[in-house]
Amino acid sequence: MNRFALAAAAAAALSVSSFAQAPAPQTAAAPPAAAGPNVWQVDTAHSSAGFSVKHMMVSTVRGTLGPVGGTIAYDGTSVESIKADIAIDVNGVNTGNTNRDNDLRSPNFFDVAKHSTVTFKSKRAEPSGQGRFRLVGDLTMRGVTKEVTLEVDGPSPILKQPNGSQKVGASATGTLNRRDFNLPYNRMIEAAPVVGDEITIQIDIEANKK
Repeated sequence: MNRFALAAAAAAALSVSSFAQAPAPQTAAAPPAAAGPNVWQVDTAHSSAGFSVKHMMVSTVRGTLGPVGGTIAYDGTSVESIKADIAIDVNGVNTGNTNRDNDLRSPNFFDVAKHSTVTFKSKRAEPSGQGRFRLVGDLTMRGVTKEVTLEVDGPSPILKQPNGSQKVGASATGTLNRRDFNLPYNRMIEAAPVVGDEITIQIDIEANKK
């Protein structure tokens, strides 16, 4: 789909530090590929995951995760046929601040040495009208699995290219509580949390027909 929002995840907590660019990883994480005539492969080069979270209750910090990989099952007509199996590499977390990004990779947050991937496996898709649908599934992050609901804009019309290949895309958003996934950051400043509990995630996916 034109971008399948799942950033799921990804979005953990942010610590206090200064800004600087972090390097992006070179390979995409991907779950085992699905089989069948209606399977679409996530295009890692044109898919992304992002998150935003409140910082000290006065500003919003945004970041990206990735690469994003996986497969989508879709018969091309029915939203209910959609099934997503997505993996997001959290080694690629980037908030524009090297110190903070290193902290996010540490055992304080994602603990990428043990949990390098966030996954989302959908259970069902429910039309919600006006070119949108809800995607309900299990999000696994840092060894914890919780059911989440994503609001998805899409799927896009299928693009058929001159060489015979086909593309589709979608964009999904959702919210999660970082504490539900063992991503605590309990530091307070004058009774206000340094990092908000609620994280907004967005995953944009472009997929190619296999």
